[in-house]
Amino acid sequence: MFDYFLPQSLRNFVDSIFSPPLSFLQLARSYLNNASLVAGHGISLNNYFGFFGYLPPSMQAVINSLLASIVLLAVLQLVKVIMRMYFAFKDGAKWW
Repeated sequence: MFDYFLPQSLRNFVDSIFSPPLSFLQLARSYLNNASLVAGHGISLNNYFGFFGYLPPSMQAVINSLLASIVLLAVLQLVKVIMRMYFAFKDGAKWW
């Protein structure tokens, strides 16, 4: 639009100043586009736990119970940490 107002040397100077941030933003945009494609597919746990399929059904049940108990304990630990933070904040605010 305003190309005919700027001399070529000034245009090259301005392009050299804004080229690195522009290339960084374009690279970040391409990485985010690729990340959204990967996140859209989801994670298949069979890729990580597929070798348990070779075990007998009774051992698979033990492994499933073990993994479920680990997840349950992790959730309970998170609840405990959140409640401790809540009570510490509540005790810190004397006006409450």
